[in-house]
Amino acid sequence: MSDDRLEQLETKLAFLENANVELSDELYRHRQELEQLRLRLAALTSRLDSAAGDSVAVQDERPPHY
Repeated sequence: MSDDRLEQLETKLAFLENANVELSDELYRHRQELEQLRLRLAALTSRLDSAAGDSVAVQDERPPHY
């Protein structure tokens, strides 16, 4: 194997290792963001369920003008 060919392979390997690290970091950030969004969704769902329960009780009441 020639020195030029070896240098090309080493350069490609270094590029791929760097790309792998960058993709791994991005995947980690996406997982963190997804977990935060899941927590927010659960909190909003809980608030919506609570508000829906409150509004059902209010809807069953007769308005004062009846």
